Amino acid sequence: METIEVEGKKIELDEGFLVNIDDWSEKVACVLAEKEGVGKTCPLSKERMDILKFIRDYYKENKAFPVISNVCLNIHQSKQCVSVEFANPLTAWKIAGLPKLTPEMYKYLTLP
Repeated sequence: METIEVEGKKIELDEGFLVNIDDWSEKVACVLAEKEGVGKTCPLSKERMDILKFIRDYYKENKAFPVISNVCLNIHQSKQCVSVEFANPLTAWKIAGLPKLTPEMYKYLTLP
């Protein structure tokens, strides 16, 4: 299994996804973002962090990925905010520190 190190702590990944959702922090998000080619600066922009935090909160409550357009609506950003900030919802999911997707969950990320 792959690991990253953040502030001296080793954190396990499974194909780029956090194994333990509770290992996430904004600093972990920065390391994951760099790993995914999204950003090389930390902290991440407020727009990106708002998306990540909303996705995390939604997942914790519903155990599912939110409808992409609802993410942007709920955080008061443009309708295409997720694709503008991350290019791919799966990338946002990984950087938000959420677990590896099941096939059922993945289909919601790939819908237009």
